[in-house]
Amino acid sequence: MAEDELYRARLAKVEALRARGEDAWRVGFDRTHTAAQLHEEFADLAAGTDSAETVRVAGRLTSSRSQGKIAFGDLFDGSGKVQLFVPAECVEVFEPLDSGDIVGASGEAVRTKRGELSIRTEEIVLLAKALRPPPDKWHGLRDVELRYRQRYLDLLANDETRRLAHLRVDAVGVIRDFMDGRDFMEVETPILHPIPGGAAAKPFVTHYNALDHDMYLRVAPELYLKRLVVGGLERVYEIGRVFRNEGMSYKHSPEATMLEAYQAYADYFDMMELVQTLTQTVAEQTIGTTKTTFRGHDIDLGGEWRRVTMHRLVSEATGEDVTLDSSVEDLCAIAARHGVAVQPWWGAGMLVGELHDKVAEATIVQPTIVCDYPWEISPLARRHRDDPRLVERFEPIICGMELGNAFSELNDPLEQRARFEAQMEVRAHGDLEANPIDEPYIEALEYGLPPTGGLGVGVDRLVMVLGGAPGIREVILFPALRPESESETDEEG
Repeated sequence: MAEDELYRARLAKVEALRARGEDAWRVGFDRTHTAAQLHEEFADLAAGTDSAETVRVAGRLTSSRSQGKIAFGDLFDGSGKVQLFVPAECVEVFEPLDSGDIVGASGEAVRTKRGELSIRTEEIVLLAKALRPPPDKWHGLRDVELRYRQRYLDLLANDETRRLAHLRVDAVGVIRDFMDGRDFMEVETPILHPIPGGAAAKPFVTHYNALDHDMYLRVAPELYLKRLVVGGLERVYEIGRVFRNEGMSYKHSPEATMLEAYQAYADYFDMMELVQTLTQTVAEQTIGTTKTTFRGHDIDLGGEWRRVTMHRLVSEATGEDVTLDSSVEDLCAIAARHGVAVQPWWGAGMLVGELHDKVAEATIVQPTIVCDYPWEISPLARRHRDDPRLVERFEPIICGMELGNAFSELNDPLEQRARFEAQMEVRAHGDLEANPIDEPYIEALEYGLPPTGGLGVGVDRLVMVLGGAPGIREVILFPALRPESESETDEEG
């Protein structure tokens, strides 16, 4: 039967109910058990045995079948599935129900001779009529764009989607417990910023009517969180959305969730320990192991992660000697040999950063901490204690994907102003992702920011790794999509 015919047939059933004075969409239902609770409570009920206990369940009818004068149906409630065993006296009420209808049922919990836990129904009530049938007769929803655009159907049809949704919730809960256990205070900072800062990213622009002023959706909460450290909140963190007006890929989403944390009297070595222990703890408490499979690789999150400087990693990846003393000319030649496009105004630090991004990063599979970045590409990190050409910054990387970013924070307001001014020169060359000068933030630093370690972790990416998801849109319930009128391209590659 065509979809429009199915719709009309179901609508006719609604009209028939109304003609009898019945409502196809009722209010509430007092259930006593979820499917999961039933399976747990009656796990020891033997085949062919009755429990002598009446229960009330509610959920979506996913299938139904008749066997002579009796019928069976599968009821799905989000926690799992339980079978309805419909005796002859209830079949007349049961048969008009359609797959996808939400129903309530009461009756005795029994286990059939075949060993299936069931409810021998004494009452069946239609709670909400489904005018449209569920996708693909519950064999799965295959169309990728439809899965993302109508996530409710995806959740109904695909076990994997539900698994990742639960994994994400569990992971965020463990992150909170972990941070709270280390005496961090969870805070909230503004999402609308008068100056976009805290990350090299192009912002979304909006207009604040009450103030008659353009505002920006935050690209990072960093500069506000460090203001709180100035104010004496020595350990703070935030889990929240950030918005970056950039392209989409398997690891990039314009709207993503970040954990950012700042700890007074700490440095980037403390942050290395923090991100490694946090990741391992979340893995152990959500998937039960530090081993996972991600993008075709067996990943071990356990143990001590490798630490390697950016210059050393670029040398390994290119097979060429790249050091702090490498000249611009030599670095340009290396870039040309590896097909990396460069800008004529770039200095040595920016060239090394581009070689890392375009060549070296993709060679990393197992968890690796890449540290000691050129100062030119790190305007918010403090100079390296051993070499002022570097900053104390690192990124944890897994399978060529940055899991986060961390610094020993720059707390010298004079140096911070000079860095922002250098960023303005970068903007003058057309790089609109460079950080603008943030005078209120510099003023906050002038009151004194203690030595501080800062860390940002992409929550979506962490869930991707733990769940083995092929792309970031699999772990975001409602990812960014093109309008339906435009053709959707594969952005998960």
